[in-house]
Amino acid sequence: MNRPLPLGWLLAAVILVVVPAALWLFGSAYAARLAQLVLITALLAAALNLLIGTAGLLSLDTVVYYGFGAYLTAILSTNYGTTLPTEILAAAAAGALLGGLIGWPLVRLASIFFAVATMGLATIFHTTVLNWVDLTRGPMGYRGIPAFKLGEFTIDGWAGNYYVIAVVVLGGVWIVHRLTHSYYGNAMRAAREDEDCARAMGLSPHALKLQAYAVHASLMSVAGALYAHANNFLSPDNFVLLESGLTLTAVVVGGLGSLPGAFIGALVVVLVPELLRPLGNLRAFGFGMILFLSILFLPRGLWSEVSSLAFVRRHLFREGWLKR
Repeated sequence: MNRPLPLGWLLAAVILVVVPAALWLFGSAYAARLAQLVLITALLAAALNLLIGTAGLLSLDTVVYYGFGAYLTAILSTNYGTTLPTEILAAAAAGALLGGLIGWPLVRLASIFFAVATMGLATIFHTTVLNWVDLTRGPMGYRGIPAFKLGEFTIDGWAGNYYVIAVVVLGGVWIVHRLTHSYYGNAMRAAREDEDCARAMGLSPHALKLQAYAVHASLMSVAGALYAHANNFLSPDNFVLLESGLTLTAVVVGGLGSLPGAFIGALVVVLVPELLRPLGNLRAFGFGMILFLSILFLPRGLWSEVSSLAFVRRHLFREGWLKR
């Protein structure tokens, strides 16, 4: 009996085989750059989906941890000549630590107060990197960030960059997948829906939210590390509040709580503005209308959490990993 290819393997095949082949045949360096940006945005959206869609915390602080990972990597690679594994581990660990410290008091806030506090964090981060010239080089930013390094080997060219980013992003998304489609993910959803009921079942909503916040911060820092090398340049203008808004848009348009939706949302927010370039000054208006109409007619997103969970559970039952 032939079984259909699981969605995860299909997604990996598209990212690792189909897209690079298309770039080789029809693409350009600019198209490869867009493909890399889609993958990085997908990792940001997946991390934010864990926080918003699964834990129920509306956050606008993407640029804090995204920028933190990017600047940490720029400093390490430029000043100390570190390699990719060191930078990824440093960004992941430092991001989780920073997220844990900030999240400890933050996740106690409710609904809109949490969102406003995270928006304030984003503003604080941008102001800090803009004015802490000795560390971040201020408005001048970091230029000439080295390419990815694995040991003594330097990975250069769009193909090498693409595959490094693709492998790390798939690893990060796999972590989110394992967290969300497990008893742990169900515990976070229980705390999201009714904290009193979750406490009655012996769960700690504060601990679950703090853990989700730290994991999301860690993954966003890793995305920042990838962006620093892919872009070769960082400035405070790369980490304004608008970037947090775009990541949130990718999550909402793709579908809250849905990992496939994270990739769909990333495609929308990165590629649609490029496709609308012929509109000139009307490009922003056209992009805004597309987002408005998609949210108006598809309020649960293009691939909602319900659809995602149903798909995964059908696959698990079919494979015999769960019993009815």
